[in-house]
Amino acid sequence: MKRFLLMAVLCSAGLLEAQAQQQTAKKPLTHDVYDSWKGVEGSKLSDNGQYVLYNVNPQEGDGSLFIKSYLNNALTKYSRGSKAAFTADSRYAVFQVKPEFQKVRALKLKKKKADDLPKDSLAILNLQDMQVVKVPRVKSYKLPKEGSGFVAYQLEKPLPQKKNDKAKPEEKADAKKPTLKKNKKAEGTELVLRNLQTRQEQRYSRVTDYVFSEKGNMLYFVKDKLDSLHNAGVFAVNTADLQAIPVDTGRTSYNGLSTDKTGDQLAYVATMDSAGADIRYFNLNYWNRKDNKRQVLADTASKGMPKDWMVSENGELLFSEDGKRLFFGTFPRPTRYEKDTTQLEEDKVSLDIWTYKDPLIQPMQLKQKDKELKRSFLAMYELKGDKMQQLATLEVPDVYLDAYKTGDVALGVSDEKYKITIGYETPTRKDAYLLDLKKGTRKQVLNETRGMPRLSPQGDYVYWYEPVDSSWYALATKNGHKENLSKRVGLPFYDETNDMPVLPDEYGIAGWVGKHDDYLLVYDKYDMWLLDPSGKKAPENLTDGYGRKHDLRFRYEQLDPEQKFIPESATIYLSGFNLKTKANGYFRDYVSKQALPEQLIFSDHAYTNLSKAKNDDRVTFRKGAFREYNDLYTSDLGFAKVEKLSDANPQMKDYLWGTVELVEWKSTDGVPLQGLLYKPENFDPNKKYPMMVYFYERSSDGIHQHRVPAPSASTINIPYFVSNDYLVFVPDIVYKNGYPGESAMDCVIPGVQSLVAKGFVDEKNMALQGQSWGGYQIAYMVTRTNLFKAAMAGAPVSNMTSAYGGIRWGTGLSRQFQYEHTQSRIGGTLWEKPLQFIENSPLFFADRVETPLLIMHNDADGSVPWYQGIEYFMALRRLHKPVWMLVYNGEDHNLMQRKNRKDLSVRMSQYFDYYLKGAPMPQWMKQGVPQVVKGKDYGFELVKPEVAGEAKE
Repeated sequence: MKRFLLMAVLCSAGLLEAQAQQQTAKKPLTHDVYDSWKGVEGSKLSDNGQYVLYNVNPQEGDGSLFIKSYLNNALTKYSRGSKAAFTADSRYAVFQVKPEFQKVRALKLKKKKADDLPKDSLAILNLQDMQVVKVPRVKSYKLPKEGSGFVAYQLEKPLPQKKNDKAKPEEKADAKKPTLKKNKKAEGTELVLRNLQTRQEQRYSRVTDYVFSEKGNMLYFVKDKLDSLHNAGVFAVNTADLQAIPVDTGRTSYNGLSTDKTGDQLAYVATMDSAGADIRYFNLNYWNRKDNKRQVLADTASKGMPKDWMVSENGELLFSEDGKRLFFGTFPRPTRYEKDTTQLEEDKVSLDIWTYKDPLIQPMQLKQKDKELKRSFLAMYELKGDKMQQLATLEVPDVYLDAYKTGDVALGVSDEKYKITIGYETPTRKDAYLLDLKKGTRKQVLNETRGMPRLSPQGDYVYWYEPVDSSWYALATKNGHKENLSKRVGLPFYDETNDMPVLPDEYGIAGWVGKHDDYLLVYDKYDMWLLDPSGKKAPENLTDGYGRKHDLRFRYEQLDPEQKFIPESATIYLSGFNLKTKANGYFRDYVSKQALPEQLIFSDHAYTNLSKAKNDDRVTFRKGAFREYNDLYTSDLGFAKVEKLSDANPQMKDYLWGTVELVEWKSTDGVPLQGLLYKPENFDPNKKYPMMVYFYERSSDGIHQHRVPAPSASTINIPYFVSNDYLVFVPDIVYKNGYPGESAMDCVIPGVQSLVAKGFVDEKNMALQGQSWGGYQIAYMVTRTNLFKAAMAGAPVSNMTSAYGGIRWGTGLSRQFQYEHTQSRIGGTLWEKPLQFIENSPLFFADRVETPLLIMHNDADGSVPWYQGIEYFMALRRLHKPVWMLVYNGEDHNLMQRKNRKDLSVRMSQYFDYYLKGAPMPQWMKQGVPQVVKGKDYGFELVKPEVAGEAKE
């Protein structure tokens, strides 16, 4: 017995030693591994459910397309495959093949022009025998939405012939022809229509645009003008005979090809005016395949066209479901301004005039200028009655139709009278109108609602959530009867966690139930409710209160992307999220059948992207956790047999990763809070670790989110820091109106102290990091506490008094609304609450700062004005406080360029390693980087303390 115990102990010791060696072999994450970390993208199921495709792409470099066949259980890989799709009959897969990343990069280094770089190829894969046909230099391809048997693809411009190339006989013949005036701006290239089964191809030259009908029975395309003998035009191809029939030729431009569901009717807009004309007059054209006749439906002189209005080239052309109506865009004719040929360009005055009567302030007008120039107003043409009707107007610019576009009522919504309040009033007030499409009349039905009115699928009801009384409403479009749908429920439908000085939003809706607009399916915090829009039937809890009873948040998963309503007989699938434990999964329930939600799959993971095959029960979904990349999985709808499809990052096993756990504490005011604590792998509770504290508002629901090692756009990459032996704490914050900075202190500091009390946090080496709103809170906190060794604040507001009157340059919107009503949470104007603006502004207390601070604030920041970072930096610099500011030129609020993200990642780790781990100081921190060496010396070199005599600050 003693011998057995001894052997067991020795075996156990050996196993522990082997595990320790295996763990020791793991490496910490470094900045040079980011590029190879891969992501799963673009997954699709064939309609019959027998095939799945998905891409696995590195962050930088060449990716791969994978196609799994369930006929033979084979998985096939295609290097650099992208933009893949299955044909509707599930017999073919079509995708583009990108050129090699390194080859393109090498040519760019040689300063090659874009036209000289390698282009995509096209691959057509026969799924029955897995044979591939490849076509070089393909610009784009299209497949019919429902029809099968054809693919159309457009080629790139042909490469210029080399001087020693021999001309083809037909080219020699063309050379002998009389010289014609060429169209130098011609952009058209060859379009190829390919029969996938017979492999027969038909080619059409000079094509600029093309579109299939839904069933694939027709292909329509636009040809560019080549010369004085070869005009531009619209052509129709019946895929049964491949012959191109001219629909319309001789115009200068053709735009917006659109067909009805059958493919028999075509609409487009065209003009005879040149591209350089001050005003281009387009008309609306219609062609019917059955009689092969083209007619102009609308132009400036048409009956029904408002005076001095015209057809828009930018309006979307849409046929109704039954093909009896055509919807298009119009707009007021712009003013023609004669060019002043007597004035030099340098003599022209560039001036913006701001007036108090402008509906939108000048910066917003500037941001919306291009959109405004392309703005169009919805109009309708009754094809059988040959009648045009203008629906949208300058007073009511937004018009919404029923889901089928066949009803006799439309909904008009307008905030035109209230636009002047944008920037300080939210949500903006709106008026709503019912448009009678038979009579051509308009009637106002809502006045100054704070909600967003919408039209039910059949158009029987206008429905909206009214924030003023936190209720859902419906208004019958036939008789105008208005009903409060949710007052009888007795439970809140507003966001109960809202802590901003603004009317709370609703939880949202799942959609409409029944083909006759029978019920509106609405969410509360936990469950789903069937609300009768007529008000006759009592509200019904579809999920039977199961969500509220079990702390589960149920939300509807729409598995049919074409679905316009949920059938009353439907079996529905729901996502379920436990609001306390954060477990997640899928449930099954029924609309009409009495049954509790049935749990199908549920675990401590994040489940996302549930998708179903059109004609089969096979589904795909993503599943992941902090320690598991969210790979692609497949199963049937019962989730009885789940199969993992992708394995994007097997290299994870070679790196130190860590764990995450939910922690709880109470704020200074006694409010229960949750947060996330990330621990290094092989965490030792008897060891003290440096700790990073990162936060924004509330993040604990994301405990199962997988975080990929990647260069930072603005915040710390949690896997990197945890892998390098840091603790990372992410606390939730709740706010009191008027005291945002103090609220952060009241939530974060007790959370940090609760962890310090556990004994494994090195309380002398803790740091703060956050961006934007998080950056503001950090800038505030370092004026109130010296608990932290260092801090980094990205794009922080430092002076609320100056920021309040500023502009969000990304949108042109005044910043006032966010201080009065939203994130900044002051709850009033600067003149109403001046002391709270000052008390919450870090700048006014800069002299109290003792914590070294790193700021990132970029000079093209469109959200927080750059001068906010400058104000704080200049104050701290003058006070001789240790402060640095990173300004990435031309970058926005968060870094977009990968090179800059890589740069920031290195600087952040160097900064925090210096202060929290005693690593050498980098040159950029010690001496800066003078402008004369900018772009040549990045200052990454570490300065050894014994050489530089550097002392810690």
